[in-house]
Amino acid sequence: MGYTPPVSVLQDIPGDRIPQHIAIIMDGNGRWAEQRGLERSRGHQQGAKVVKTLVTEAARLRLEFGRPDYLTLYSFSLENWKRPMTEVSFLMEMYIDYLRAERPTMMENNIRYRQIGRLDHLPDPVLDEMNRTLEETKHNDGLNLVLALNYGSRGEITDAVKAIAEEVAEGALKPSSINEATISQHLYTAGMPDPDLLIRTAGEMRVSNYLLWQISYAELVVSPVLWPDFGICDLHAAIAEFSRRNRRFGALGAGIGKGP
Repeated sequence: MGYTPPVSVLQDIPGDRIPQHIAIIMDGNGRWAEQRGLERSRGHQQGAKVVKTLVTEAARLRLEFGRPDYLTLYSFSLENWKRPMTEVSFLMEMYIDYLRAERPTMMENNIRYRQIGRLDHLPDPVLDEMNRTLEETKHNDGLNLVLALNYGSRGEITDAVKAIAEEVAEGALKPSSINEATISQHLYTAGMPDPDLLIRTAGEMRVSNYLLWQISYAELVVSPVLWPDFGICDLHAAIAEFSRRNRRFGALGAGIGKGP
């Protein structure tokens, strides 16, 4: 991967205790900038550098441990449109720049790019870069990098319900046959495994309308570190914490992933 990884807390952890799907709420860019007397845009720029570092590290971990298979990042929520338009425009431009700059990195690291969220209201230049990245990386079979852009979980579930209702109205689906699998198959994440680990940075104790259906049994790790300061060692620490959790999924006794 082009660099020597740090001595890691993961070195003695069996591969089956590494999460298959890691989801991250990247929080704290604005506070990071404000604490330094900088414009909020500087926090977003630094946060984008962290994304590159951690995506590359996740791809390296997949080679070493066989996991994670998926890394899903909360990039821009439906609610973020409420922010000042200058900040929204900056974030859209930064997203375009990120995709242009990182396509070679994705190809070099065998990363497949995925996108979840509503495409409505996204600028055409964003859609152009998104579609190009989807096309160029579609045959890669390493880490799946999933960016949640213009995403909100309640909106996702609403869209799924509408799609299911249309199938019922057309006679293609019986209401009595609808189950949890039916709903999962109509979410943006259809075909993807649910997250095993949800990481939130900046110490906030909420899930902010993120993958609400999918994280039903995910392990939550909240880091006090602001996203622009979140590094490889912080990612490793979260994965190590996951490896020690006793995941019972509602059952009694020892569960999957019980630590030593």
